[in-house]
Amino acid sequence: MTDIVTRYQKNPILTKDDVPYEVETVHNAGAVKHNGRYILLFRSHRRNGRSIIGLAEGDDGYHFRVRPEPFMIPAGEGLFAQYEEYGVEDCRITAVEDSYLLTYSAYSRHGVRIGLARTHDFQTVQRIALITQADMRNVVIFPERIGGRYVRLDRPHSHISPWSIWISYSRDLIHWGDSRLVIKPATYHWDEEKIGPGATPIKTEAGWLNIYHGVFPTMAGGIYRLGVALHDLADPAKLIGVADDWILQPSDPWEVTGYVPNVVFTCGAIPEDDGMVKIYWGGADSVMCVGTAKIQNLVDLCLKESRPVMGAG
Repeated sequence: MTDIVTRYQKNPILTKDDVPYEVETVHNAGAVKHNGRYILLFRSHRRNGRSIIGLAEGDDGYHFRVRPEPFMIPAGEGLFAQYEEYGVEDCRITAVEDSYLLTYSAYSRHGVRIGLARTHDFQTVQRIALITQADMRNVVIFPERIGGRYVRLDRPHSHISPWSIWISYSRDLIHWGDSRLVIKPATYHWDEEKIGPGATPIKTEAGWLNIYHGVFPTMAGGIYRLGVALHDLADPAKLIGVADDWILQPSDPWEVTGYVPNVVFTCGAIPEDDGMVKIYWGGADSVMCVGTAKIQNLVDLCLKESRPVMGAG
């Protein structure tokens, strides 16, 4: 079988040695194009074990230069400081209207919740609100309003309806609700332990393409892989299909071995004008990698090789 995702032959594209300040890892980067340049907002562990977000930029999507200072570190004062005490992680980027919305995991002694920030130029960043309670991870916002509302995919950090993808809505980006379950892990599939939204959804003629991560439990720990699902354009709570097979699994040495072994984890993908998409993923929570896929191939997996899907309920 031909690989769905073609790995870049010179992976990894970023390691801790590329960062001009002291970090132990580089992984789980949100990705977007800004003024024709590729931007990655990547997570790094400091030596104390807590996470910050750095920025790398480049012209071709494969070669990046890291800025000399972190882009986001835990807030030093106010409400955000209390809830970012243990680190900021796994940023997603959504270009919507006239700015870029950033969702990130904020860790503290109170658990993990999602922070929302905004930037216009990737030079300055403004924190807007903490948009979930604990415990919540992996929030991605759709790149346009649907039915007059902002829409997001999220994943409660919970054993109740375990580790499933939900959808929520908002008119002001701060207050979210009308939440419902859209995708559950499939028993004895590659994603049976837990799933979560990964990259910002990509708009296609057939529907919203959702590149997500799933975890399979083994005696040696979980294996993180990537899969795809397709949501209705007008009603993204309606699921069109979920590809039965994964599209990417740990294979290269830096994905199999590292800070957390056997992990490929995406927070960003960039669709190109030629019908391809560049998918960025963290390998073993240690390095950044990239690969390409045909968007139509990913859509076809959801349409033609879908597992049974649950109702939008």
